[in-house]
Amino acid sequence: MNRNIQIHFLGASETVTGSKYLLDTGDKKILIDCGLFQGIKKLRMMNWNYLSVRANEIDIVLLTHGHLDHTGYLPRLVRNGFKGTVLGTQPTLDIAEIILKDSGKIQEEEAERANSEGYSSHSPAEALYTLEDAEEAIRHFSGAEEGKWIPLYDGIKVRFQYNGHIIGATFIEIDIHGKRFVFSGDIGRKVDYLMRPPKKPKKADILFIESTYGDRLHPQENLEEKLKNIINHTFEKGGTLIIPSFAVERAQTLMYLLWQLQLKKEIPDILMVMDSPMGANVLDVFHKHQEWHKLTLEECTKMCNAFRVVENFRETWEIIDYEKPKIIIAGSGMITGGRVLTYLQQYIERPETTVLLVGYQAEGTRGRKLLEGADELKIYGKYYPVKAEVFNIHSLSAHADQSELLDWLSELEEAPKKTFIVHGEPQAADTLRVKIKDTYGWTSQIPELYTIEHSN
Repeated sequence: MNRNIQIHFLGASETVTGSKYLLDTGDKKILIDCGLFQGIKKLRMMNWNYLSVRANEIDIVLLTHGHLDHTGYLPRLVRNGFKGTVLGTQPTLDIAEIILKDSGKIQEEEAERANSEGYSSHSPAEALYTLEDAEEAIRHFSGAEEGKWIPLYDGIKVRFQYNGHIIGATFIEIDIHGKRFVFSGDIGRKVDYLMRPPKKPKKADILFIESTYGDRLHPQENLEEKLKNIINHTFEKGGTLIIPSFAVERAQTLMYLLWQLQLKKEIPDILMVMDSPMGANVLDVFHKHQEWHKLTLEECTKMCNAFRVVENFRETWEIIDYEKPKIIIAGSGMITGGRVLTYLQQYIERPETTVLLVGYQAEGTRGRKLLEGADELKIYGKYYPVKAEVFNIHSLSAHADQSELLDWLSELEEAPKKTFIVHGEPQAADTLRVKIKDTYGWTSQIPELYTIEHSN
């Protein structure tokens, strides 16, 4: 039997987004994650390409977690002929269902808007996939228990291990005829407001490790104090604080922190809004899967009651018309779409407005442009001058930093035969490569996108 397994790097190689790794055993083709490319146009256009492997030849998809850059290509894969099972933990599948339906709806709406307003270079503009495509992909979902080995095929088994980061997130261990492949997925923080510390792998013959923050340490800042000061500063200006946020985990962490600050009377008793349909649905997932996070049912309920959770677009305009100071959490986290664009269209030109960035901002996104001091922002084909104050908090990241990535490797009993550094921009990946060599003496590779490596 052929023991030389081909590894296809179909995404998140020399870049952060688009996670897709294919293991071809000769008998079976196993895809680990199935994400969308995000950020600069060159990357986004890759979502329209066919994979180098036919979709109908892929036997199974394994998901590390539910974020769009790890699941968002699934509807396209199914549309192109994938017939197999999509396996992940139940909260991961619940999150992925929310995200894929939202993504399909947004793809349709943006194509419709581009056609009606004529700002697309394509005529007519088409959706990458539709809500109906997303729903078809969801029919392939099958839940997996965390921490237990699951037989897949003869000589092949898989295990999903708790990884922090977001609810349901895991790293994936695959044993193929005695050789263990470990995919880190996105590794969470050792200390997190909502998630428990990640588990660590004990064995890895072939290791794939993310490097999102491979070149930096998260600052040791007093997060509550910094958040309090930004809120009070905005309140004194009589302005609105807009926090673009990822709907999964980040929005809930922000809600928790703001609720706690208000309980302690450290910020004014002002209107707090959570305007993200996805974020609202994720709160239901938190209620449903309490064993995956730290909050009690009572804490979840009280936290939600402290916010006006917007249910429809009409309410968004009611919030905009509310002239008093307020705090708005709205998707999306990198300002690539979602309700936050509507708020920024109305508020970005006002000096009394504050925009707070709280997560990783990929190259080419509006969030990255604001982070780098852009003086204007393009939204739906129109440019808006940036008069608002822009702040950034790094320590809210749900990604492990360099020291935490290195620590995650600390319980491996032997050095991997091969280590691939993925899911990072080139500088971050290369810096982590050097640190792994200095710390553990292991030689690592940074694979190029669309290349094929071998397990032997």
